[in-house]
Amino acid sequence: MSGTDLGSSAGSSAGSDAGSDAGSDAGPDGLVGRTFGSFGVRNFRLFFIGQLVSNTGNWLTIVALTLLVLHATGSGFAVGLLTACQFGPILLLSAWAGSIADRSDKHKLLFVTQGGEMFQSMALAVCAFIPGTPVWVFYLLALFGGALLAFDNPIRRSFVPEMVPRELIPNAVMLYSTLVNASRIFGPALAGLMVVTVGYGWCFAADGASYVAVIVALAMIRRAELRRRPPSPKVKGAVIEGIRYVRSMPTLWISFVMLAAVGTFSYEFNVVVPLFVEHGLGGSDAAYTIAYSLFSVGALVGALAAAHRSRVDLRFIIIGCAALGVTMLGMAAVPTVVWLYPVITIVGVASIIYMTTTTAVVQVRARPSMHGRVLAIQSVLMIGTNPIGGPILGAMADRFGARSPVLFGAIVALGSAGWGASAMRRHRDALARPADTDSIPLVDLGVVATTPEIN
Repeated sequence: MSGTDLGSSAGSSAGSDAGSDAGSDAGPDGLVGRTFGSFGVRNFRLFFIGQLVSNTGNWLTIVALTLLVLHATGSGFAVGLLTACQFGPILLLSAWAGSIADRSDKHKLLFVTQGGEMFQSMALAVCAFIPGTPVWVFYLLALFGGALLAFDNPIRRSFVPEMVPRELIPNAVMLYSTLVNASRIFGPALAGLMVVTVGYGWCFAADGASYVAVIVALAMIRRAELRRRPPSPKVKGAVIEGIRYVRSMPTLWISFVMLAAVGTFSYEFNVVVPLFVEHGLGGSDAAYTIAYSLFSVGALVGALAAAHRSRVDLRFIIIGCAALGVTMLGMAAVPTVVWLYPVITIVGVASIIYMTTTTAVVQVRARPSMHGRVLAIQSVLMIGTNPIGGPILGAMADRFGARSPVLFGAIVALGSAGWGASAMRRHRDALARPADTDSIPLVDLGVVATTPEIN
């Protein structure tokens, strides 16, 4: 079906083809219905299953590559440099990629990006199987994967609202975050087992094979049931327009300024956790993967709690940011790996509540035609800042000890929450303005920053 046909069928299918599949899910009742309502939509179910398998495999590569570089170099800065290679392209390319996402067929583009990521994983496997492969080769492949991720991330995230009715978008966003965090439970644990039994190469190969599930799921999606918007025209200054749009929305720019600081110095767990466990607490690879899996268990619990919420506002983002800072202070103080396990689980809860509410605010406050660009800007702040924070925190761990980056991240998160609370008070009147008229109705979501209660 052509793009024009899809554009015209998006509205009609909501009332016909999609209506039979998703119409009854528009108003889920009860605790289970409110939490898992989006699973009633066939396309979202398929996408969710494929991404669950692939995300679990992806964590095999993330953990195995981190441990490979850490053991080959023994340097915190080297681990931070790996993060810079993995996420540096996001800093440079994501805003442009978001503009492409807003004017392109996201479903078709996902075949390209996911196929490229499969190739990267297989290439990592080949290099790992070859004895004596220099570390710079793995850095180069990480850089290639980062370039793919810069395009895949805004495309994949902005595709989620096209699969469900408007009233289910917040639930779908939260469930997708739950998916990501469920995969972080099993992925690191499986990676730890595979690293010590069969080696790094098989971790990368298993990740590559997992992309088959994504491609099959994408192929099974019914395009006629997608709620596609007409593509945004290609115009000069589209990226600048996205930045100006964020600046015009107080809820967005306040949360994004906070995210810039937290994403750079607090949300660097890929760098901080392995260094803290192995260099700070004297733990093993198994201890690191167990710790990261427990962090992800907490994140899953936090994501489910956030998915149950029907209200998303700036105040909840600030509370989540403050909770992240407090829990990271506790993490910096633990004396042994055994004490780390329960504390890092609580850190996981706080971290994902903060991140999912930040993402949900974009979905419910921003104009749908701007979702790709705004989510791309958010990606730059969330993970595109890792090339800055990763090497800095890695060098800090080398110089001042592995606890220092954890403590510094806690201070930054608490400071960001304090600044956000102050900014919310200063801009109270502007925050009371409703969202764009073509976004999700506020009567259903209660997305008003001045709402007196948080529930």
